[in-house]
Amino acid sequence: MLGGTEFVGRAVTEDAQARGWQVTVFHRGHHAPPPGVTALTGDRTADGGLAALAGGSWDLVVDTWSGAPSAVRDAARLLSGRAGHYTYVSSRSVYAYPAPAGLAEDGPLVEGASPDAGGDVSYALAKRGGELAALRAFGDDRVLLGRAGLIIGPGENIGRLPWWLGRIARGGPVIAPGPRDAGLQYIDARDLASWLLDAAHGLHGPYNLVSHPGHTTMGELLDTCVRVTGSDAELRWTDPATLLAAGVEPWSDLPVWLPAGELYDSLHQGDVTRAHAAGLRCRPVGETVADTWTWLAGRGCDAPQRPDRPRIGLDPRLEEKLLEG
Repeated sequence: MLGGTEFVGRAVTEDAQARGWQVTVFHRGHHAPPPGVTALTGDRTADGGLAALAGGSWDLVVDTWSGAPSAVRDAARLLSGRAGHYTYVSSRSVYAYPAPAGLAEDGPLVEGASPDAGGDVSYALAKRGGELAALRAFGDDRVLLGRAGLIIGPGENIGRLPWWLGRIARGGPVIAPGPRDAGLQYIDARDLASWLLDAAHGLHGPYNLVSHPGHTTMGELLDTCVRVTGSDAELRWTDPATLLAAGVEPWSDLPVWLPAGELYDSLHQGDVTRAHAAGLRCRPVGETVADTWTWLAGRGCDAPQRPDRPRIGLDPRLEEKLLEG
């Protein structure tokens, strides 16, 4: 496991351990890996940073890297002769924007992504470059490309569901972005991990890994947050036009939410026929929200934050203004 100490990587590691697999975690040492793994330390972006991987062999490599594609290139090259299969956790962001509703794995991809790119590149280009790097080193028949959509669940270090849970737990009137019945498409990190490990030894190529469109709705998600937190929060459902006119940024100010349009179609309306036919199962939203709240409350409602991602959530002053209006 390249990574393996936080969120998706940790979910993969813990799932593999639960299967009785022997797991090696290669990480930078910033966070403690799960107990019971073989831990190797190194910084894959530094000269000589992969030295700890110079020996050994593995049946499967899982890589969640989302930075410069050259880091995937270097790791995959080093491991290609000593590992049987490479699973790269990619993203549906690799599809050329706008990705229309119902887009499947054969849709057009972003251009210009290079597996040799280093430094700062956009998220979409980084993920596509990572795909190409893995394919170049391992070949088409030994690489599984897991193109995940919105990922939530216990351990989330991006801040989307934790922000909603924290805000609703504080109670009082809460701006809720309409419409209530807007369908959402996402995946619990644990369901993602389980499918990746089930699929790794028999499948290859790209798979869109997310729930069916409308697996839940914005209304059900936020109502569930109210219920599991035991809060007295009052959801004030607000028309998207009002929010946009006030300068509210979809996805970042109000996480998960997108108004109807191209971005909504791209992120909440993707085709997932292939992955679900191959066994992907997504648990009910109530289970994801409840388990995330249990984890978050156990941390004193202090969610971890990836240093390479901006903090998200609605400015309290703007929310107050909207509530008054």
